[in-house]
Amino acid sequence: MYRSFNITKSFAKRANMFFKGQQRRNLAIHEYLSMDLLNKYGIKTPKGGVAKTPQEAYDVALNLGKEDAVIKAQVLAGGRGKGTFENGFKGGVRTVNSPGEAKAFAEKMLGHKLITKQTGKAGKICNAVYIVERKFVRREYYFAILQDRKTQGPVIVASSQGGVDIESVAAENPEAIETLPVNIDVGLTKEDAISLAKKLGFSSRILDDAVDTIQKLYKLFIEKDCTQVEINPLAESIEYEVLCMDAKLNFDDNADFRQKDVFALRDTTQEDPREVKASNYHLNYIGLDGQIGCLVNGAGLAMSTMDIIKLHGGEPANFLDVGGGATAEQVTEAFKIISSDPQVTAILVNIFGGIMRCDIIAQGIIQAATHLSLKIPVIVRLQGTEVEAARKLIADSGLRIISVDDLDDAASKSVQLSKIVQLARQANINVNFESPI
Repeated sequence: MYRSFNITKSFAKRANMFFKGQQRRNLAIHEYLSMDLLNKYGIKTPKGGVAKTPQEAYDVALNLGKEDAVIKAQVLAGGRGKGTFENGFKGGVRTVNSPGEAKAFAEKMLGHKLITKQTGKAGKICNAVYIVERKFVRREYYFAILQDRKTQGPVIVASSQGGVDIESVAAENPEAIETLPVNIDVGLTKEDAISLAKKLGFSSRILDDAVDTIQKLYKLFIEKDCTQVEINPLAESIEYEVLCMDAKLNFDDNADFRQKDVFALRDTTQEDPREVKASNYHLNYIGLDGQIGCLVNGAGLAMSTMDIIKLHGGEPANFLDVGGGATAEQVTEAFKIISSDPQVTAILVNIFGGIMRCDIIAQGIIQAATHLSLKIPVIVRLQGTEVEAARKLIADSGLRIISVDDLDDAASKSVQLSKIVQLARQANINVNFESPI
């Protein structure tokens, strides 16, 4: 079952998506919460505590009773150590030599946005810091468990080169990456865990602890419905302990009904407020960087719609799937979310009515256009169940909603009208698409 793995460019790209988290659809929790969960499974981590005020940071560092400690900004993004806070303070992970220094660093981190290679220019707010004892290590490893489509089950990705960007290792030295697909019906056997630990280079002195840690991490992955367990680094300390020095855990959103304790740990301050609002209305929304807002039913159709927009020279502003049973209220809320993006210069609605009725969508569009006083073009392409009734509703509304039957034509018009609005804004000219026909 165990095999060595040479990473191809395609795998490196796919791994990059996993590791960077890009636009995830899975719950992520803060490092200190991940560490608490590891401890509940008997997995060793450095001792530490969370602080949400500078004074609490002082108290945590004092109670550790160590000469050296590490303070870590708690934001849901990678690259914290190389990040910069909006106030100019550099480094979201810093070594401190006294409780007073921990307090001083906390003052510069708490309440400020940390900007890293993964947050973008907007950064993410730091509302807590995690202070842990400083551990000196002999060796560092990389360890992760992911869901793999190719093998249709969990796969362990590990390397003897830990503590660095795994993407760099994959690109520069793919032979250093080991993978172990796991038969989900059988589970991770002790034999496979031993083989992996030996391949990574754990010494015989701590081999049993390494195997135990690997098996417990897999147990956590399965029992908590994880989509990712990433430990970087998994370390061997100078005291010959196997320690998880950092942890990133993601969980399957579809399992929230049976993982209520985990999903109660969600921190919405780390998320796009539009995505948070969308989830409250059971809409699948992901914000992007383009100018054409998209409202579609079905993930596949949504991606196709985004592709055809790009084919015509435009850029989608979002992914928004209203699902197969959306109400007029949900459609209205979807319009509110899309139009809240100041970069949006046109909205394309593409609905194929199977279970979804086109007339319900039309009612939501009319309601949204009326209540929101939309001043940007709205292009609507409807096909399927009750489409004639939907077209009549739009025609009788008196609103300047552009109804198009052909998707290619709808995408082309969306791009053209979007560019007109963009040019008008640049020239400070008011172009109003709100007026009745």
